[in-house]
Amino acid sequence: MNTSTQSISSPHTSTLRNYADILLLLSGIAVGSGIGLIFGKQVESIKFIGDIFLNLLFTAIIPLVFFTIASSVANLQTSSQLGKLFGIVAGVFLSTVLISALVMMAVMLMFPIDQDNSLRSMAAQALIDNPTNAAHSSGTSLTQVLTVNDFFELMARKNMLALILISLLVGFASLRAGEKGKVFAQFLDSTNEVMKQLLGLIMKTAPLGLGAYFAYQVGVFGPQLLGIYFHPLALYYLTCAVYFVVFFSLYAYFAGGQLGLRVFWKNNLTPAITAIGTCSSIATIPANLLAAEKMRIPEHIRNIVIPLGAPIHKDGSSMSSIIKLALLFAMFGQDFSAPQMFFAIMGITVIVSIVEGGIPNGGYIGEIFAITAFGFPMEQALPVAMVIGTLVDPIATLLNANGDLVSSMMVARVAEGKDWLRSRMKE
Repeated sequence: MNTSTQSISSPHTSTLRNYADILLLLSGIAVGSGIGLIFGKQVESIKFIGDIFLNLLFTAIIPLVFFTIASSVANLQTSSQLGKLFGIVAGVFLSTVLISALVMMAVMLMFPIDQDNSLRSMAAQALIDNPTNAAHSSGTSLTQVLTVNDFFELMARKNMLALILISLLVGFASLRAGEKGKVFAQFLDSTNEVMKQLLGLIMKTAPLGLGAYFAYQVGVFGPQLLGIYFHPLALYYLTCAVYFVVFFSLYAYFAGGQLGLRVFWKNNLTPAITAIGTCSSIATIPANLLAAEKMRIPEHIRNIVIPLGAPIHKDGSSMSSIIKLALLFAMFGQDFSAPQMFFAIMGITVIVSIVEGGIPNGGYIGEIFAITAFGFPMEQALPVAMVIGTLVDPIATLLNANGDLVSSMMVARVAEGKDWLRSRMKE
């Protein structure tokens, strides 16, 4: 009798357990969005709840990234294995960024943005409203992006690439130390597990935190989606939605066939919602790592691809770079479709997608780089690029973060063979 009852109720219990976190997260976001629609700018009073959640998340992410990457590299068996893995990761990252840029480029050529004088007036107004934006240094060099001049600066999110470089070097040094480095490698692995548990605790508050954050976004910034930017935003959001569904499905199918499709779409909802709610690829790292574990992606692959991809692999940012450039070309009367501009636009787009930060509104560095590269007047061009960058940030972050997840599947496919997923599902 007891056995029969258990066998009947077990599937329902299992389903509830699998989807409880997702349902709570969706409920929190739905309630928060409703509050934002009803109360408008009054929701600014509860924004602090979302800020607390994000601050906790960002505080824990710095050590998570360090110990995740360092422990993964330190526990690789050989340095040749490390080199091979990074070669595969680089190939997958570059391929998807170029594909996403080409898709957006094709859309902009088919539906070009006409020059609009009101863009110039909007740029002038934005400059008046935000006079400090134009003063943002455009001298960000490779040295500043990849290194810092003091250890404590590694703790800042803006220096994420420098932190990742040090993490890789620490892991590689531990690997080279051989037997003498094993104790340190065990320490890295143990601390990595502690940080994962800490992030698991923080993510328990996600329904409340993201609910408050969504209430603020909907209540305060919703109306800005209309007006002069409607045409480019509509093109961008529609193209990104198609890319998300169609191309990510193709990537998942390449990674694991029909099984890969099912596994990806079953497990990517929480990372997708986290990405949209936080507008931060870095803040989505914990959700991506948890999803990748459920998807049976090998630990040494997911622990490198996802933290490394957050700051440097950005399909959504490459697409937003294209539409920003199209707007600026129209604004200053230049021919975006000129054949001689194609390789320059694509090259700048790839570079911008790498140098942009993985934090909310971190694309300003990339925008300044692109504006400088094409010689647009900073005072007029930067405010327009910043407004567009802010408005496209949610879906751009969705593609950036989910792109890391599906890329980890493709890396596993190339590194482990075509039957990697099926064999792991049998374990």
